[in-house]
Amino acid sequence: MLSPIRLVSEAAELAARRHNGMARKGRGNEPYINHLAEVANLLANATDGADAELVAAGWLHDTIEDTDTTRAELAQTFSERVASLVVECTDDMSLQKAERRRKQIDDAPHKSPGAKLIKIADKISNIGARILSAPSTEERDDLADYSGWAEQVVAGCRGGNAWLDTKFDDAVKAARALL
Repeated sequence: MLSPIRLVSEAAELAARRHNGMARKGRGNEPYINHLAEVANLLANATDGADAELVAAGWLHDTIEDTDTTRAELAQTFSERVASLVVECTDDMSLQKAERRRKQIDDAPHKSPGAKLIKIADKISNIGARILSAPSTEERDDLADYSGWAEQVVAGCRGGNAWLDTKFDDAVKAARALL
């Protein structure tokens, strides 16, 4: 088993390699790794750094969904818990977007406590990426659509960490100020 600092460091390194060259939506197509770093940092802050496996899973939460990374690889390299958390946060990309969104809303209340925290951190980061200083009508519509849907997902995830719940509420408030 890796030490906590090595676990997080190895997760960050794998996430950077696997998402190399990918760009994020919003914020001028910044590197995708910025999103993963933000999610991991939110989780580290929410837990005061006490849960290295959760932070590692935050770094890795999109690897199965977006790359050729497997659950078995994550379990072998990191831990069974890290792999399980990533799997819980992975969308079935064979489904249409509307169905994936509905499934996230339906599944949210049934996730493990750690997966719920990752989902909230992910939504905070994604809303923040859509908050632009002078959004176009299309960008404003995307922000309204995403934040409204994110509120429905997060409704099923709340209660595990008051700080993270407040950060989400702040992100939604900032989004609404632009609508």
